[in-house]
Amino acid sequence: MAMSFDPFSELDRLTGSLLQFRPGPRFMPVDLYRDGDRYVLNADLPGIDPGSVDVDVDGQLLTIRAQRTAASHENAKWLSQERPHGTYLRQFSLGEGVNSEGISAHYDNGVLSVIIPVSEKAKPRKIAVSAAATSTEHGSITA
Repeated sequence: MAMSFDPFSELDRLTGSLLQFRPGPRFMPVDLYRDGDRYVLNADLPGIDPGSVDVDVDGQLLTIRAQRTAASHENAKWLSQERPHGTYLRQFSLGEGVNSEGISAHYDNGVLSVIIPVSEKAKPRKIAVSAAATSTEHGSITA
């Protein structure tokens, strides 16, 4: 009886075990966009205890940290355990044009939203253009 070897299934098995058991912080996908006078950062953190989420600013560095604890089911025989647990960490460098004092965050349905207001000095402002004074007191202009 001949056995066949599928290199792709073996690669998939190896890749899965490497990704699952890699040490260090887990990946946290984010979207970042500007909406008027604020930046909005949305980070996917499904299954995270909101109490474990830590958002802090140190100078120009914004750090998001969260923890997902491993499921503990005594006497269970795991058939698959693909949902990573451990620490999630992302850091972002803030520019000079943000109001770091006004940053707020909330966690809803597995998504952490961080609102980063634009500083007053970085907001675009309209400059009024005044016309040069044309005085008729000093005579009229003739062609």
